[in-house]
Amino acid sequence: MDHANLRCRPQDLPAALAFYRDLLGLEEGPRPAFDFPGHWLYAGGRPIVHLAARETVGPPEGPSKGASFEHVAFRARGLNDIRALLDARGIRYAEAPLPGFPLHQLFLTDPFGLRVELTFDMNDPANLG
Repeated sequence: MDHANLRCRPQDLPAALAFYRDLLGLEEGPRPAFDFPGHWLYAGGRPIVHLAARETVGPPEGPSKGASFEHVAFRARGLNDIRALLDARGIRYAEAPLPGFPLHQLFLTDPFGLRVELTFDMNDPANLG
């Protein structure tokens, strides 16, 4: 997968940046000179979240009303530090260790009600302390 595009109203861009840039740690980077406001947020040198601000925001038209994307996931490091950050900011989350896999997940909700997963590799020493 190359990137996810989040479409929001222009007045909601600060909330989107506060969540994806300031809380999750994505970095703002170069973006084409589109004729609408927005931001491209990078991880590992790649623009993985595109914020596109438009006055009209509605559900996408699609072939099936019975399907939708359930969540977006990011790899993360520093499980205890992220728990502490979320707790300090009063952000609710659910934990889900994956049976049989060395992965631990945190699920939270962005300012727009979209579900976000943070996945931690428990073989990484940064996630053990």
